[in-house]
Amino acid sequence: MINATGVHKSFAIGSRTVHALRGIDLSIESPGFYAIMGRSGSGKSTLLHMLSAMDRPDKGEIIVSGHAIHSMGEAQATMFRRKDIGVIFQAFNLIPTMTALENVQLPGLLAGDQSKELIARSHELLDLLGLEDRTTHRPEALSGGEQQRVAIARALLYKPAVIFADEPTGNLDTAASAMVWSMLRDIAKEQRVTIVMVTHEPQAASYCQRIFVMNDGMIVGTIDAPEQGAFDAGTIATRTQHLLSATQ
Repeated sequence: MINATGVHKSFAIGSRTVHALRGIDLSIESPGFYAIMGRSGSGKSTLLHMLSAMDRPDKGEIIVSGHAIHSMGEAQATMFRRKDIGVIFQAFNLIPTMTALENVQLPGLLAGDQSKELIARSHELLDLLGLEDRTTHRPEALSGGEQQRVAIARALLYKPAVIFADEPTGNLDTAASAMVWSMLRDIAKEQRVTIVMVTHEPQAASYCQRIFVMNDGMIVGTIDAPEQGAFDAGTIATRTQHLLSATQ
């Protein structure tokens, strides 16, 4: 599903060069719910941007669902993000003047698709996520949790094999966050989708089957649950700290 080898990324900030990624190797071979976890500045969001073709690495190779991300041009990357993967953002990224149904359809509308199949698929996804009575509501009339569920439905529109989620519950309260994590876990299992979530929260990571722990632009280790949900947030926080301590 996902294979990254020797991925490097640097940014120039004034006269200083920041090495955000320092030779990342990451492999995910089967569907499931995965986390990339690390403190602020560890490089986790930068890595997600590389994997989802929102940016390109300075060096290294990235293959996602058979596509060579590292060598894509901008037009190709745009089409890849629109139809081959799904992306869920912390800020929801819904269009305020569009209804929930229209926001789910947005990737298709941008591609010129106004088919009955697109409309039917959008209704199906909103029903799946418990929003069948919110189809005509605009974002301002939806709660934060409902807006994020609309964004999840949009990410599922073209039945992608891979979905990337960047701190998807960063703007949600505790109850709404737990609902979103549970939904992502269930979608990964029931629809055989690979979902990769960036988070700094042990509670979020506790819903995942494997956690890639990052520090200073490197993956310093993984935490594998014997079964999904087997570790609570406290256990994950302790194991994460052990991995980070071992690299200092």
